[in-house]
Amino acid sequence: MTVIKKLWSFAYHQALSCLFPAIIFLTLAISKVLPFPYLHRYDFILLVCLSAQVLLVLTGIETLDKLKVIILFHIIGLALELFKVHMGSWAYPESAWTKFHGVPLYSGFMYASVASYMCQAWRRLDLKLLQWPRTDWVLILAGAIYLNFFTHHFLPDFRWVLTALVVLLFLNTYVSFRTDGDLYKMPLALSFVLIGFFIWIAENIATFFGAWEYPDQQDAWHLVSFSKISSWLLLVIVSFLIVTILKHVKQKEEVLTEIKTSM
Repeated sequence: MTVIKKLWSFAYHQALSCLFPAIIFLTLAISKVLPFPYLHRYDFILLVCLSAQVLLVLTGIETLDKLKVIILFHIIGLALELFKVHMGSWAYPESAWTKFHGVPLYSGFMYASVASYMCQAWRRLDLKLLQWPRTDWVLILAGAIYLNFFTHHFLPDFRWVLTALVVLLFLNTYVSFRTDGDLYKMPLALSFVLIGFFIWIAENIATFFGAWEYPDQQDAWHLVSFSKISSWLLLVIVSFLIVTILKHVKQKEEVLTEIKTSM
């Protein structure tokens, strides 16, 4: 019973951390089967995403600091979407007032939802990083991973080289978390793989509900290629590294503020 209780506690906090992604998926499902007169589906999804963020901040579930992180990820994700759609990697076939160069503005919130989950899980599970590598190396690797999402259309794809570098850089790094009062830890690289896998599952759900479609899904929906897991794995790594670096910066600012206040 003790094991079941701890698993329940872990699942409960994970579910709360996934509140914003869950809102997006529920909206995708509802908007797929229910028409909205005088309003395009993509526009409706954007309105729900904006309303959800306002509500989460007003209720205190999201803080203003976390909202800044979410906005940053929205911009980063939207930039990637604009490029990928332009290159034909995937498409948004439906009409919308809020489409820019073929990309609906709600799409950035799908990236932002990953950041929302990470920020929520960090707080609810009291995450801590053990044996974190040098920050400058982390910044260089995160930049290289994000850049490869663009350059692999023109240059060789270095995703497997970058994945190997991630394993080497974080070989001795662990993430600790608390659930039901007990402390646990796992290799950080393993947490990347697990999150990437679950995002791949979410991607299959999203494409099933028509959030976007890949070229080979135009005639009929089918399971997204397993190879996409590697892309999501690298995107998760970039997201996690950005959130971690921003948290380190925030902690340093708080320490400096405390020092100035005590002087």
